[in-house]
Amino acid sequence: MMKTSVQAGVAGLLACGTLLTVVLVTRDGDGTHTGIAYSAPAKGPYVALGDSYTAGPGITDPTGTPVGCDRSAGNYPALVAAELGLKGGDFHDVSCSGATTTDLTSAQKTEDGTNSPQLRALSSDTRLVTLGIGGNDIGFSSMIKRCVAMGTLYRLTGSGKYLAENAPCARAYVNGDSDEVRAKIATAGDRLTRVLTEVKRRAPEARVYVVSYPAILPSDGADCGREMSLAPGDVTFLREKEQQLNSMLRQRASDAKVTYVDTYTPSAGHDACTAKDTRWIEPLTPENPAAPVHPNARGERGMADAVLRAIKSAL
Repeated sequence: MMKTSVQAGVAGLLACGTLLTVVLVTRDGDGTHTGIAYSAPAKGPYVALGDSYTAGPGITDPTGTPVGCDRSAGNYPALVAAELGLKGGDFHDVSCSGATTTDLTSAQKTEDGTNSPQLRALSSDTRLVTLGIGGNDIGFSSMIKRCVAMGTLYRLTGSGKYLAENAPCARAYVNGDSDEVRAKIATAGDRLTRVLTEVKRRAPEARVYVVSYPAILPSDGADCGREMSLAPGDVTFLREKEQQLNSMLRQRASDAKVTYVDTYTPSAGHDACTAKDTRWIEPLTPENPAAPVHPNARGERGMADAVLRAIKSAL
């Protein structure tokens, strides 16, 4: 009841272009609620840009167009907008599953419709932008699939024991000083820098937040065999590559003088190999509504809370 009243008040004052401080009721990663006080954007719309970790496929029925983007009404942009009291023309979610940095400036074809270039949603009126991108640029999804296949083969033909040094997939990507994934991360970083420059050009008055990826895999590789069929050394390899990707996002955000949102730290202990009622990320066979190896509703809530904390901190 109190939450509804706060949101209504925020929405009214936003429409008047007033800057105010409010207290929002949000949930921590364990489902508890905390109050987050922050200064709301003075006026204007919120635009959400990004890939499937932003869109939230499988959590609820798809919303928005095109249907092929698999946006969920329960994704973190929708939750952030709801906490800010933004509705209708004040909130534009153009995220799309499968998006790369290229799809921010070019149309993206999906299995069910074409998504316009995401940056087209920006304007001089935009006051808040969140961006979650980069995983598809480095082919992280295909990496996981390849590593799962190798891990499954290892389990069937190997010694039958998970040994920490076993990383058949890592050896396919890293050879001596040559690291294919690290090179792709660097290239994605250069593209992100250009994207952020364009975001600031199109929406010069907006506060921009680059949102990282939450923890997908645990720190202990031996804990993930049943859920993900990965050799333990490859769990370590994939986890390190995600951390390198997030480090790149942090650095490029800092270079562009925009805010980096850390979702990895609060998601620690909520990875795909934890219990059904704890995890933020679903394993290969989801037990909660979500796409495989993607955030569930709890994960999107945790990411939304991280964004709201960043908004508070930045202001």
